[in-house]
Amino acid sequence: MTEENSISQYIKAVIEMDIEMAKKVCEDAIAKGMHPYKIIQEGIAKAANIISDKFEAEEFFIPELIMAGEIIKETMKILEPQIKEKGDKNALAKVIIGTGKGDLHDIGKNVVITFLEAEGFEVIDLGVDVSSERFIEAIRAENPDIVAISALVSMTLPEVGNLMKALVEANLRKEVKVIVGGAPVTEEFIKDIGADAYAKNAMDGVNICMRWVKS
Repeated sequence: MTEENSISQYIKAVIEMDIEMAKKVCEDAIAKGMHPYKIIQEGIAKAANIISDKFEAEEFFIPELIMAGEIIKETMKILEPQIKEKGDKNALAKVIIGTGKGDLHDIGKNVVITFLEAEGFEVIDLGVDVSSERFIEAIRAENPDIVAISALVSMTLPEVGNLMKALVEANLRKEVKVIVGGAPVTEEFIKDIGADAYAKNAMDGVNICMRWVKS
């Protein structure tokens, strides 16, 4: 089987939510000498884009996003040792991510983490119900390039605004790019609070982060 066929089979397995087949294709490809980054860039990334497009078209929903995320996580468990063995240790950028204070949902956040890690980002997950103080503390300690905030309930939005103010007060605003995503978030809200970008969905957020690190 050619590398192109392996990639096609992997993408097909993800779209069909066949985790065992996805793992087998990945393991076979590695055994035949395919570079892990090719699987990430041509397999995982393309599969994730297709999943995102289907989600946008309302062909797939949250359960499919979660399952696709799980498949990609299992794939990354296979690839990570290979990446380390080949010496590819440099992350594209460091991202701190968390769900804003008052919000206990982590579905969207976890999907974003999976896709970011698949693209080669180092991700530090602060969890859910994260206060502005905790974000600031983590930013000072970790010196990230990007701060990603998930807000799936409207009551969290004022807290996101508070975090933006806290970044300014702590003289950290110019040190990081800030991206916010979630159902109640809008472009107008992003402009009002002074964040850098609004993620319409998981892959949109990842694509924005990729543009930032490549610019």
